Amino acid sequence: MQWFLANLPQVLNLTGYHLIQAVVPLVLSVIIAVPLAQLARVNKLAGGIILSAGSLLYTVPSLALFVILPSVLGTKILDFTNIIVALTIYAVALLVRSTQDALNSVDDSLRQSATAMGFRPLQRFMKVDLPLSIPVLFAGLRVISVSNISLVTVGSLLGIPSLGFLFTDGLQRNFPTEIVVGILGTLVLALLMDVVLVMLQKLLTPWLRTSKSAPAMQRTEAVSA
Repeated sequence: MQWFLANLPQVLNLTGYHLIQAVVPLVLSVIIAVPLAQLARVNKLAGGIILSAGSLLYTVPSLALFVILPSVLGTKILDFTNIIVALTIYAVALLVRSTQDALNSVDDSLRQSATAMGFRPLQRFMKVDLPLSIPVLFAGLRVISVSNISLVTVGSLLGIPSLGFLFTDGLQRNFPTEIVVGILGTLVLALLMDVVLVMLQKLLTPWLRTSKSAPAMQRTEAVSA
């Protein structure tokens, strides 16, 4: 605890770097994966290619990808862009499949009703398919957020600042306290990210709160009667 308090500014600084490298790829993956998943859902040929490519990309070792990307992107080895691009690739590879499952979970009768009401395909996707798929979509996002936070630490092997620095520095100095602080910091960050995603999901799906509260109100009224 004494070491943690004495080095709190450094730990908070590393946490900030870690958070940026984990959150930005998560946001980018949603922007990229949602249209790809919709394409995969409506076009079987494209879907097979997209899902196969995603599975193949996810098998590439993270450290190897971090090393290869600078030569592909023309960036320096210590550039944050390498980590963000690599984690975006991994996140998209996972999220495309889970997003397709989320879109497939929407009742087809609702799509037909929306079409009968005059909704165009894009309008129906934005106002019916995507909102109703949010619960399943966020389930995938919660898993990917934990994966991202874990993978960010690998970048410390290349000298990119994150909470992973506490692992490598602690190992080099044979100082377990520093390693434990790094592990606990990563765990806390993952838990906070999960809480934020749960809150965001509830904010984006107010109808679920209404549907859950209705039976409870009915039971209360029945007991009162």
